[in-house]
Amino acid sequence: MAPFPAPAETPMRIVLASGSPRRRDILNSIGWSFDAIVPGVDESAIVGEYPRDMVLRLARAKALSVSLVTDGAITIGADTVVDVDGDALGKPSDRRDQLRMLGLLSGRTHLVHTGVAVARSGEILAGETETTKVRFGRLTEEEISSFADTHEGDDKAGGYAIQGRGALLVEGIEGCYYNVVGLPIFLLNRMLNRLRPRSA
Repeated sequence: MAPFPAPAETPMRIVLASGSPRRRDILNSIGWSFDAIVPGVDESAIVGEYPRDMVLRLARAKALSVSLVTDGAITIGADTVVDVDGDALGKPSDRRDQLRMLGLLSGRTHLVHTGVAVARSGEILAGETETTKVRFGRLTEEEISSFADTHEGDDKAGGYAIQGRGALLVEGIEGCYYNVVGLPIFLLNRMLNRLRPRSA
């Protein structure tokens, strides 16, 4: 199945509603042409909201808000969270918070959810959630502190990134690797292909 949209085949414009360099890197790596706009969306959690529901709600909000100013472009929104026993771990507020998160993840399996939504001209066209299981090795306090010193996880959900030195924390994964990075590209491609106009 060909990726959608293929820039050489269609003039349709893609806009990524995100300021994440990881998401931009993923789209660049597969050769898609796109613009990126940072959405102005309140990302606060709602009390009692499940992490899977939260990421889809925020992905939809991001895609929708940016689609209103992109003149008919296909607009992609995404949001990622780390889920530990139903509790969402977002980006750490400071070093102490990051150390707490990494200690909580040490020696156990957690879930990474990414909500992905596609919108155009203020209308949501599609929205789905991808989940990957990630298993951390048992970490010493020194290992946790050393990773925090790299600052690689300062702005990442759960206080770590699987790419780079964060790979040293991860014993194994079950599911989509790119979902843990922040954009499940296989899922996104399938979503966009389902929206592709069919020839008569």
